[in-house]
Amino acid sequence: MKTQGWSMEKNTDAVRKPEALIFDMDGTLFRTEKLLLPAYERMFRRLRDEGLYEGETPPEQAILGALGMLLNDIWKRVLPEHDEAVHRRADVLLLEEQMLGLQEGIGELYPGVKETLEKLRGHGYRLFVASNGLEAYVKGVAEAKGIASLFEGLYSAGEYKTATKVDLVRLLLRHNGVSSAWMVGDRSSDVEAGAGNGLTVIGCDYAEFGVSASELDGADIRIRTFPELLALLKIEEEGA
Repeated sequence: MKTQGWSMEKNTDAVRKPEALIFDMDGTLFRTEKLLLPAYERMFRRLRDEGLYEGETPPEQAILGALGMLLNDIWKRVLPEHDEAVHRRADVLLLEEQMLGLQEGIGELYPGVKETLEKLRGHGYRLFVASNGLEAYVKGVAEAKGIASLFEGLYSAGEYKTATKVDLVRLLLRHNGVSSAWMVGDRSSDVEAGAGNGLTVIGCDYAEFGVSASELDGADIRIRTFPELLALLKIEEEGA
């Protein structure tokens, strides 16, 4: 259930402008359910064909509600009765199906994402992605949707083997010498990653799939559309 009303409720003049912005991928930049749900169905079909799973596919909400988690934790939620070998096979099959979907043009960015990122980059902000997903998926989405070149780095838990998003963002900050940043994301893991590294947290409250009303508790500011970032940074007022 989404929160109601205007969500940039804090005094934005008191929020310091950052050197960099760090974005989550799914539910923040990329409307992931358009790609994920067909891939999820095909993955379970293949698990059945391989004799690794029986019965109906778990409800879509099982996977959607787990987005933002590490894959290990996602499969513990979606496939709690199955062992590590099945979980790792699910990793492989889901990635294969998602990459195939990207090649077929399935999936889309949220409205205004590319244009907003281009304006942010044009105004000198350093842009990064930090995702709990697999490396090939995160980089594949960015390439397929034409935004990869706008980022200095695409960081994923799959590539860096981090145990939490707090650790992944800390690594990103250290690697790139970033002294001030905003963490922009739609899940509690993004709030934790920002707060755990002393960053301002911008909560994205526009994903259409089910997210609990408390998911973004602790965010400094909530936005209801991606281009609101420009207003927060006074870019529109500068005539960009």
